[in-house]
Order: sequence, then C-alpha cells, then structure tokens
Amino acid sequence: MGQFLVGSRLFTGDLILEGHGIALDGGRITGVMPEADVPAEADIVRLPAGSLLAPGFIDVQANGAGGVLFNGDPNEDTVLRMAASLRRFGCTGLLPTLITDERSRMRPAAEAVIAAAGRPENGILGIHFEGPFISPDKPGVHDPRHIRQPDDADLDFLCRLPERLPHGRVLVTLAPERVEDEVVARLAGAGVVVSAGHTVAGYGRTLDAVAHGLTGFTHLFNAMPPISGREPGVAVAALERNGTWCGIIADGIHVDPATLRMALAAKGPAGLFLVTDAMPPVGTDAAEFELYGRRIFRRDGRLVTEGGTLAGADIDMASAVRNCVGLLGLPLEESLRMASLYPATFLGMQDRFGRLAAGHRADLVMLDAELRVLDTWIDGVRSPLGRPSAEG
Repeated sequence: MGQFLVGSRLFTGDLILEGHGIALDGGRITGVMPEADVPAEADIVRLPAGSLLAPGFIDVQANGAGGVLFNGDPNEDTVLRMAASLRRFGCTGLLPTLITDERSRMRPAAEAVIAAAGRPENGILGIHFEGPFISPDKPGVHDPRHIRQPDDADLDFLCRLPERLPHGRVLVTLAPERVEDEVVARLAGAGVVVSAGHTVAGYGRTLDAVAHGLTGFTHLFNAMPPISGREPGVAVAALERNGTWCGIIADGIHVDPATLRMALAAKGPAGLFLVTDAMPPVGTDAAEFELYGRRIFRRDGRLVTEGGTLAGADIDMASAVRNCVGLLGLPLEESLRMASLYPATFLGMQDRFGRLAAGHRADLVMLDAELRVLDTWIDGVRSPLGRPSAEG
C-alpha cells in the first residue's frame, strides 16, 4: 500500500490544497486524496502542521557546492557531494555543470555523472556543459585559453551521451554565432538540449539557431549584449520567441530585479526558470575558493575575482524561490513552478517531475511558512533521519 504523507498543505504544481494527503509507493506518487479518504490501516506519516509539501527543486546549472567544484575534480564523489549539499536547500534534481575547460576534462565529467546517476536516491538528472563552444568576446569568468569551436570528435562524443543517460539529459551551452546551423541541428537531433549563452549573437542569428533546435538561454542577460533599440540581439530573441526557455539567477546581483520583472512581463513566468550557478562556497562558510588557479572571493553575497568579475553565484534554490516572492513580487505558486515544473519542462521531463501527481517521481521538498527547507524526498526516500535538513 505504500506510505501516505498527511498534515501538510500540498502544492501540486497547479494549486495549493488543504486537508489532502499524498500516497507514495516504489519511489512514485500514486495519488493525491482528501485526508478523510486515507485508509485507516495505511502507513501514515504525519508532517508538521503549517508546512508545505511541493515538487522538489531542479537546478540545471550548478558548478559546485559543499566545498567542491565540478571542474576542480570531475569524478563521481564530487558529483555526489554536490548533490548532497544542494539537497539541503530543496534541490532534488541536478545537472552538474562543467564550465569551459581543457578537452581532457569533458569525458571524465560525463563518466562521473553516468556513474552517479546509477546510484539510488541520487538526484542526478544529467550533465550541463557550459562551454567550451562560447564567444571569446563574452567569456565572463571562463578561461579564454580553453574556448574553441566544436570538431567532429566533440560532436560524436556529445551526440552519443544521451544514449548513455537514457533517463537523464545532456545540456550544452554554446554561442550560436560560433557554430553552423547544422551543428545545432545535429546536437538537438541526438537528444542534446541546446542553449545559447556567453554569446554576442545577433537577433537574426539567434532565431536561426532556434529554428534548428536551440531551446534555451543560459543565465539570461548575463554574458550577452544588453538590449538596444536598434540592436535587439539575443536577449530580445529569447524573450520574444515562444517555445524557448530562459534560465535566470534571482540573487538580486546578477540581474537587477526590475530587469527580471520586465522579462517576466515580456515572456511570462512559464518561460523562465530558476538556476543557481552555484559554486563551492554554497552550503559552507568558506570565504574563498580556487578556479583556474585564481582565487575567487566571497564578498557581500557575491563571488568575485580580485578584479571584481562575477564568478558564479552564492545562492541556493530555496533562496531563489524566496527572492521570486520577495524581490520580484511573484505569487508563491509561480515561484515554486519556476524551481520545479518549468526547469523540468525545459528538459522535456515534465511527465516525471515538477508535479505532485500519480505516476510522477516522488521527489519532494517540505517548506516552512518562511519557505525554508524542512526536508526532502528523492525517489520516495526521505532525507537522512527524516528531520529538518537545512536552514535553507
């Protein structure tokens, strides 16, 4: 019969329900029903009064956490440590992100994710290669020495990966102006999710890439030209084109909240989703870390080089959800969808994630009244000891 979780309000992905319970069995949700209809003989787990149970958060862009950096040591242990650390903040699904680096790091990174994804209750949903096929004119903190254009070996490697991650996703961020349409089409045709980022692509070039299979935009407004009246560019193409998705970093630093509110008005929340761009300090009290042999400093909510260049973000998914409510003025329901259903939809995984509905995977987050994380479930398994797992 499985378990019935009762006592908490439920956000189903569509609406908030009072007085309902959720049934779990075999790592899946088997139903949502009024508490009065839960069988008396069932295995009932009573959750704290005043809590909210919602679909677990999905982060498609996390470079590190818990003191480790994926680029620093792209192995299975690093992946699992990142996932465990970010789970404390409600993240039950993760794409570890390898930013632009030496060619020799891409294959070990993929092998690490494949191995980690095979473990139970791991939360690993695939891998994100943010580069190296980006623009040298918009590197951000990426090392320009490793920026390059893809060759046949790269494309063969990337196009074979989806077959080795049959239940996950491969996401590639590239600069559309640095590749031919045929490259975008080949990747998309092989099941790779293609996103534009670290780019100076014009409006027309971006739309051509969309027509050939590009569906995403990586950390909208960051590492791309600003919107101009006579040069709409990649950002306007992202906001205008239906059927595409934009990742946003809602930390109040990477993009001004007013600009994000403009993006929401232009595209609607069901087109934007939250990412963290997290780095090793997230989940720790570390004051600095190393990237490409350079020291990155944690200062006033920012992660910056000595010269002040932003180097990823110092934010977690639960904080991003709170910022959607507090900084952007979004309803709670939309804020939660931007952390769960919308990234799941961008990845083409909305049939399994992002809703509390029969047949969906039992990946859940429990929040208190202040939207701090109390607990999580992955594949129906509650976090260790079944007690509050973070301050969130």
